[in-house]
Amino acid sequence: MTDLPATAAAAAAVFAATNIDDIVVLTVLFVAARQAGRPRPWHIVAGQYLGIGALVGAAVVVAAGLLVVPDPWTGLLGLLPIGLGIRALLNRADADAPPAVVVGGLLGVAGVTIANGSDNIAVYVPVFRSLDLGAGLVFLLVFAALVAVWCAAAAGLGSHPRVVRLIGRAGHWLVPAVFIGIGVVILVSSGVLAWLAGLAG
Repeated sequence: MTDLPATAAAAAAVFAATNIDDIVVLTVLFVAARQAGRPRPWHIVAGQYLGIGALVGAAVVVAAGLLVVPDPWTGLLGLLPIGLGIRALLNRADADAPPAVVVGGLLGVAGVTIANGSDNIAVYVPVFRSLDLGAGLVFLLVFAALVAVWCAAAAGLGSHPRVVRLIGRAGHWLVPAVFIGIGVVILVSSGVLAWLAGLAG
């Protein structure tokens, strides 16, 4: 039976960890919407839903394809977010400021969201692989709710361009650390480390 509060909290943690950098992109888009009128606010919100939906959908499909892989080997997928986090830490000096984003409509926003979140799939696949149907539905509902929260927060921040730079600088340190943390949790909770230790013993 699904522990609803714990599952919802886990879903919120995964979403927040993998989408911290989206706040920067969304804020820049809302700044552009206020200054230039493009993209329109509803384009930003709908595009974010479309982009996140595509990322999650792709992760679910890939995770379903891993059903032939015996447990607990799928826990080794936790190495992916760890690798991404380490790579981001090594490259952080090349990303001192958020990239300029020029998007004209809904599909453009969705494209930016997918491009900015393509690494999310490496985290989502092992997460969804470990969930049963009930927990998976909870994750999807929490993700949908948090997309709205993210958009609302970015819309507020969009009136303060200095915040964009602040979040950009902090995010280049925080996001890699969170990715590494997620990878470690996946490795430990999957039991693959204990299983490998047993083989070595």
